[in-house]
Amino acid sequence: METEKKYFFDKPENIKRVLYVLYGCCIFLFALDFVIHRHVAHSWENLWGFYPVYGFVGCVVLVLVATWMRTFLMRSENYYSENHESEDKIDAEKNNTKSGDHDVDA
Repeated sequence: METEKKYFFDKPENIKRVLYVLYGCCIFLFALDFVIHRHVAHSWENLWGFYPVYGFVGCVVLVLVATWMRTFLMRSENYYSENHESEDKIDAEKNNTKSGDHDVDA
């Protein structure tokens, strides 16, 4: 008596099919690199598989830079609630309301 709707990606074999299509497209595009003549601006663009390698290295560098930036951009888990809790308590005492009890129409 399952009434829950089944979606396309609920079946593991469908996920495998999509991955096989993706892998096939990647192999096909890499194979085209040997056949199609490109008009390049730099000599290193003539290397086989240059653009996939360039894209992969770019993504890895992006992740590494983001990880490094996290060290000085990251805030504590309760960063926003630290400052607002004391303000909410003061407002609640002034208005004789509970914290979080806000009247939108007032």
